[in-house]
Amino acid sequence: MCADVTSPDLHIAADSMDLIFSNWLLMYLSDKEVEYLVERMVKWLKVGGFIFFRESCFHQSGDCKRKNNPTHYREPRYYSKVFKECLLRDSSGNSFELSLVGCKCIGAYVRNKKNQNQICWIWQKVSSENDRTFQLFLDNVQYKCNGILRYERVFGQGFVSTGGIETTKEFVAKLDLKPGQKVLDVGCGIGGGDFFMAENFDVHVVGIDLSINMVSFALERAIGLNCSVEFEVADCTKKTYEDNTFNVIYSRDTILHIQDKPALFKSFYKWLKPGGKVLISDYCKSAGPPSPEFAAYIKQRGYDLHSVEAYSQMLRDAGFDKVIAEDRTDQFMEVLQRELNEVEKEKEEFIQDFSEEDYNDIVGGWNAKLVRSSSGEQRWGLFIAKKN
Repeated sequence: MCADVTSPDLHIAADSMDLIFSNWLLMYLSDKEVEYLVERMVKWLKVGGFIFFRESCFHQSGDCKRKNNPTHYREPRYYSKVFKECLLRDSSGNSFELSLVGCKCIGAYVRNKKNQNQICWIWQKVSSENDRTFQLFLDNVQYKCNGILRYERVFGQGFVSTGGIETTKEFVAKLDLKPGQKVLDVGCGIGGGDFFMAENFDVHVVGIDLSINMVSFALERAIGLNCSVEFEVADCTKKTYEDNTFNVIYSRDTILHIQDKPALFKSFYKWLKPGGKVLISDYCKSAGPPSPEFAAYIKQRGYDLHSVEAYSQMLRDAGFDKVIAEDRTDQFMEVLQRELNEVEKEKEEFIQDFSEEDYNDIVGGWNAKLVRSSSGEQRWGLFIAKKN
């Protein structure tokens, strides 16, 4: 059919399509036309149906110079936002939205810089009553775009985990990475650790994160880098990989969000090749019940915390041997204090770039972590385990 998808004269029955496929279309539409088309596609799609689309982001593909080019090379965040925020109600009052199944850069890991701006998305039409509470919490509360940029300001460019490049270098050195190996980063954040591993050890890194905002930033930072890294929005508790896929599984301060750690660690064991390693840093707690104040904090954050000893036992129960479990709380506190000192030293610049409220949130949050850690309640553990 020859038709304009933005034309009101194009009539497609509601709830009639199982799949809507689009390749390099949206970049030729204005912002208003994109928003209008997304609403139409949700209407056309059956509940449970999928939308797949690929776009060139940031800059044009290929080397051809175009005059008067009308194309919009947008940031991936724009598309994620428009699709995520689309809500449709039918004549019966039922509401539907799109749930992100996956978002992936299909060129960032190709050693051809021309193709590093190719991003594809898969969305599924679902009832808006479906439970996406945790993902929405991450993107709308804990890891809003502004919040991610604040964390990056504290931890260093590309990082949203404790110690930034300093702890990354220390921990990665324990993995004995070899060129050509494959690494899975669970909770990749905005990709700093993945770029470091790929650039310095010539490994291929797959970074997954449930936060759409995190992966959007990671994709943006991958542009122009000549290293083997790919990113995807994915839930590590639902994601599947073939057995014996990875040489290393790496995770920094992420698994505290996962309630069923034993099941996840069993998946890690299956996904690793024989002789493969897992390295995890994570928030922990002291043995025994927490104080009412700490318990309220854990509940408010939705964390699932265990003692360092209990954490290491879960890894053993999953099949790992040679489990090394270290309480790194003293190091954690030193890093926190150093980061806090830097933020306070650059208070005026921080407030100018963000706001006084942002500054107070960071300073208050870091001081609270120091208090909880110095009291012995909050711990920070480092775990390294090997598969036979």
